Amino acid sequence: MMFDADRGYRRVVASPEPKSIIEIDAIRELLDKGYIVIAGGGGGIPVIETTEGLQGVNAVIDKDLLSALMGQLIRASLFVITTSIERVYINFHKPNQLPLHEVTTDKLRQYLADGHFGEGSMAPKIRAAIRFIESGGDRVIITSPEKVIPAIDGREGTHIVGTGVHLLKR
Repeated sequence: MMFDADRGYRRVVASPEPKSIIEIDAIRELLDKGYIVIAGGGGGIPVIETTEGLQGVNAVIDKDLLSALMGQLIRASLFVITTSIERVYINFHKPNQLPLHEVTTDKLRQYLADGHFGEGSMAPKIRAAIRFIESGGDRVIITSPEKVIPAIDGREGTHIVGTGVHLLKR
């Protein structure tokens, strides 16, 4: 059990990093046929391979890292992460709160090291964004579900790109 200031006590379990996605071939096939695929909800069910086959384990796969891996495996160029806020902030909920409209992975890595992103909230999304870009993706957008369309149009959300990539013109 762990105390979370916003939610009280909660049960915690191991959160292993996703290494592969068992159903990736089926996901690719459906995408190739033009279907909209919903996959990896809640991070999926973690399993390990044993001599007796796949065995479920008492853990939770991080949904953001799983989505970044899936994006890499299907060779997506854009990765959109939805969350409860319209964009990423540094100094979140402080008087000097600052929204990030456009940012590079190097700058995000520094903000992460400086402790700007909470482990139970934005930090996993930031790590997933960095990982997606570094594995060949072009852009990550973090925004709320209501702002997805304007964010894709470049008007909302936080846009993350690799170092040396030109940011959006607003």
